[in-house]
Amino acid sequence: MNQIKLLYVENIIFRKTKQVQQKLSFFLALENIGYDKQVDIHWAGEDGIWQILPAQYHSMMGHGSEYWSASITLSLSEKHSLPGNIQFNLRYRVQSHEYLIDNHSQNYSSEADSGLKLTDNQSLQNVDFDSQLQIGQQTTSVCVAIARSFNAKKVTIHWTTNDWKTTKLTVCTFKRDYWNKAAHSNARNPNQYGNQLWSGKIHHTELFNLKYVISCENDQQTIWDNNDEHDYSFQREQLKILILNLHCYQEENQDEKFTTIAKTIDDLNVDIVCLQEVAEYWNDGHGDWLSNSAKIINDRLSETFYLHTDWSHLGFDKYREGVAILSRYPLSNQDSGYVSDSHDIYDINSRKVVTARIYVPYIGFINVFSAHLSWLEGGFQEQFIRLRKWAGNIKSADIKATLLCGDFNITAGSSGYKQVVNSNEYEDQYLAINKQGVFDKIFKVNDAHWQDLLADDYRIDYIFMNKNSEIQATSARVVFTDQDVGRVSDHCGYLMTFESL
Repeated sequence: MNQIKLLYVENIIFRKTKQVQQKLSFFLALENIGYDKQVDIHWAGEDGIWQILPAQYHSMMGHGSEYWSASITLSLSEKHSLPGNIQFNLRYRVQSHEYLIDNHSQNYSSEADSGLKLTDNQSLQNVDFDSQLQIGQQTTSVCVAIARSFNAKKVTIHWTTNDWKTTKLTVCTFKRDYWNKAAHSNARNPNQYGNQLWSGKIHHTELFNLKYVISCENDQQTIWDNNDEHDYSFQREQLKILILNLHCYQEENQDEKFTTIAKTIDDLNVDIVCLQEVAEYWNDGHGDWLSNSAKIINDRLSETFYLHTDWSHLGFDKYREGVAILSRYPLSNQDSGYVSDSHDIYDINSRKVVTARIYVPYIGFINVFSAHLSWLEGGFQEQFIRLRKWAGNIKSADIKATLLCGDFNITAGSSGYKQVVNSNEYEDQYLAINKQGVFDKIFKVNDAHWQDLLADDYRIDYIFMNKNSEIQATSARVVFTDQDVGRVSDHCGYLMTFESL
């Protein structure tokens, strides 16, 4: 496919509310060239004023391509008229490249209250479909745009909830008053662009397992929309977990970096954050909550998370140093405790771990631990034994996963790492996604303790998941590097996504 193409534009003036409004919607397909993308719709109404509307990722299509969408709703007022007829073009920026599509230098156009306009010469297109389920949702609507020139006689949704072991059929209907019923709009069905809309509904208690394709028949042939051989489905709810060692207030431009961390958590839609070297001023051992680095980051999120934190020992002769869990979802069964032999607050090898039980929608309850263990010579082995025993003791039948997250101060391939993986109980989730050999040393950490010990790249930050867990890792990436938002610590962060099995 081309790097980017417009599939359809929708232009509706609706009167369901007391205020007359106009909604503009754009649906695109683009080649997944790189992770960091920017897609914009440049548009202007009848006033000739050009505006920029950012598009957002919608869902996956076949062959690794992606759907993106954008919409804006504007209200009629004494000061502002509606856009009316619009013209527009699309820009896609990725990996220092920019791709522009502007209908061969003519710009695309859409007339006011015209309904939906197919723009890629397609005869059949699934439109306005949801990519994710709402909690408790048991019904989904499917709307199909057909080119009138195809002379459609029958449109059918073929669907399954058991991976095509059995198939059910839902016949779609065509109604000329579609737009009036949907939005109190005067748009016609079919409209002046020769596009007509058919619709159907699927009702099932297990929509999270739904897959479907669409067929359209005329007197001569049947055509299909199967999402470019990918089938349509609801994306499973993704759980995103970030781990990061904060470096205990030792960074230059520290306050700015706290802001960068918070913004990245927002931008990446992270659900759970496990932090190490969380610090607050010592204050004769009483601490200073307002200076707590986990609190500061949490306060700067667009929506504050639930926070559980505790400290272990005096850090850098100035701070109460500890660990924290931040979660979008409520915490329960919060606990903390020493896993080290030493409980001396003046001993750097006094190590405390925090844990919480978290209910994640569509997944269930999980147990999360945020840990910062000592080096091998500082007591790692006994600390991990206690941590592993603790995790096992609180696991109950309703726990879907146990995740040990944080800075373990063991390199991949070391005897400490082998102690973890050879237990045959926990698995390194970064390695589970990035198949590079069991004991590869992958990413370098700028930690003074390690600089003279190893010349190769290595990791010491991990998410270890119990092998009996009912979720699986689906992606993993390194963040807070010179290649993305920049360094914020002497450690990189690791972002991993999980979904239910």
